[in-house]
Amino acid sequence: MKFVSWKPALLCAAAAAVIAPFTVTHAQNAPDGSALFDARCKMCHDPAQGRAPNRTALAAMRPSDIVDILTNGVMQPMASGLSGADKSAIANYLTQSPDAHPAPPPPPAAAAGGRGPAQAAAAPARPAGVDKMCATNGPITPSAGDWATLGVAPDMKRYQPNPGLTAADVPKLKVKWSYAMSGGGLPTVVGDWLFVTNRTGKFYAMDAKTGCVHWVVDAAARTTPNIVQNSLSPSGWLTIIGERTRRVRAIDAQTGKDIWQSDSLESVPAAGITGTPVIAGDKVLVPLTSGEEGAAGSNTYECCKFQGALVALDLKTGKTLWKTKVLPEDLKPFKKNAVGVQLYGPAGGAIWSAPTVDAKRGTVYVATGDSYTEAPTKGADAIVAMDIATGKIRWSNQVTENDNFIMNCDRATKPANCPLPEGPDHDFGSSPMLFHLKNGKDVLVVGQKSGQVYGMDPVSGRTLWTQRPGSGGALGGVEWGMGGDAERAYITISDIALQFAKVNPDVGIGPQSGDPKPGLYAFDPATGKQLWATPAPKAPCKFEGDRSREYGKGGCFNAQSAAPSVMPGVVFSGTTDGWFRAYDSKTGKIIWEDSTTSRTYDTVNGVKGQPGGSIDGMGGPTIAHGMVYVMSGFNGAAQTGGNGVNVLLAYSVDGK
Repeated sequence: MKFVSWKPALLCAAAAAVIAPFTVTHAQNAPDGSALFDARCKMCHDPAQGRAPNRTALAAMRPSDIVDILTNGVMQPMASGLSGADKSAIANYLTQSPDAHPAPPPPPAAAAGGRGPAQAAAAPARPAGVDKMCATNGPITPSAGDWATLGVAPDMKRYQPNPGLTAADVPKLKVKWSYAMSGGGLPTVVGDWLFVTNRTGKFYAMDAKTGCVHWVVDAAARTTPNIVQNSLSPSGWLTIIGERTRRVRAIDAQTGKDIWQSDSLESVPAAGITGTPVIAGDKVLVPLTSGEEGAAGSNTYECCKFQGALVALDLKTGKTLWKTKVLPEDLKPFKKNAVGVQLYGPAGGAIWSAPTVDAKRGTVYVATGDSYTEAPTKGADAIVAMDIATGKIRWSNQVTENDNFIMNCDRATKPANCPLPEGPDHDFGSSPMLFHLKNGKDVLVVGQKSGQVYGMDPVSGRTLWTQRPGSGGALGGVEWGMGGDAERAYITISDIALQFAKVNPDVGIGPQSGDPKPGLYAFDPATGKQLWATPAPKAPCKFEGDRSREYGKGGCFNAQSAAPSVMPGVVFSGTTDGWFRAYDSKTGKIIWEDSTTSRTYDTVNGVKGQPGGSIDGMGGPTIAHGMVYVMSGFNGAAQTGGNGVNVLLAYSVDGK
């Protein structure tokens, strides 16, 4: 198989929107879930493409959740023309409900490439567990050490100044409790309340110390919850989440009851919200992204009509106040493809990550994705600054021109919509970080999938310095995130596509080249000077249900693509081989490590023998009140080291 882009599962959902509606039935005229899956879903999920969940991940979901995603979520275009019975048949087939067809047997286990235990092939779906409800639901009480959004501050540095533990305590960290869930993201913590969403659309409020559940709602949520004190909510505590329906939802954080829901923020069916909506004063700033890169793989698709945008909502009502697209050019028809289908552009500039708020300047910064067409644009692969009050663009700094990309253009038979020239897919997947320097000046630090890191002037957008710690590629380079403190910017490098190619030369990885340089790097944000570099260690791992066999013949890959998090003296960072480590922030020396795949977990919600897996994705660790939380098993961009059902691990000193 050929390697494809890292973009989320909505890419493949969009690709399926172009398939003509039809229904497959049994002889008894009941919908055939197996045949429907093969016709509508297999192209993206078996084997999994990009970040689309594989069969094992889908099997771990509830049938009702799959039906909901097909009906209301990013897979709605894929389900065009399907009846309710058709959707249920697909869901039952995938989850092996009693009325479903039997699943094909899993392939035999593959060797571990000489670096670890044998890899399990397609592990059977594990039980989802039963929520252990808390006996009491005390009030949400804020305190120093809360981690109430993607970090503690809107600068996106993911720095916790009041961690509740010291650097000397870190080597004594042990798992206190664990919780099995499908595709869970970054938890947020206020007082002794923990909030987390997962891939099934569930939104949990939990006890941060024990893992019992205060409430759980079906929220169609995929983004990290923001938790804020606000009188709009009856309890005085409000949470904001982005949903797969392209809507934003406000919920009472104490009770789980709805406050408001926005209208759909984008008309393009393949659009979505992956970056966390951020609260700035009386506004909610919502980044919009798209899966048109996948839909454009069909010769009959009118590529492309989505233009990335940031939307400001009224915090009190959810009403749209302004919407600013990041591409400065108007969308127009510009030519027809080889089969006569009209093409549009410029398109693209998706905003995959959360916006960064600069309250002092009244500015918000976003990082944009690549272009989908060859129609020229200055807004793709750029950092864009906007006025928070009006949405007016203050400046835009495009770092890579003509990065025109859709899926499957690396195949022998190219789609008719492939742009010329074809770009390397080097867009931005992580939020800019805002540093306040000791000399009184400020600098934005941003990382690109090319492996390049930039320092930019937040006033003018001018590039101040550049460094390239990674070789880069479609899977990074800098993929999901960065971290920082007052003195250093910490950059994680993935370069996993190059690792795949080293092990299996048959894997297509696009035009990038060079040696993989996975690891953690520290830079002076003022000058860009590299302060230290710690390569990711090669270490044993054990995966269940992962896709590493397809890319690398069963090897353990140590890409450092997940976002890191920082506390005084320590940087926490995980790798795709399931290792979770702590680094001395001054020297880069590893001071603690734990293989999350070296054992299984008996979880709070009653799952026995739950495995760990890859540490990947936007989330990264959460540091709050003497504990550190991380999701193990996330089937992220690389689709290696996942296991369908993830496990949220809660570490404390000595496990107490």
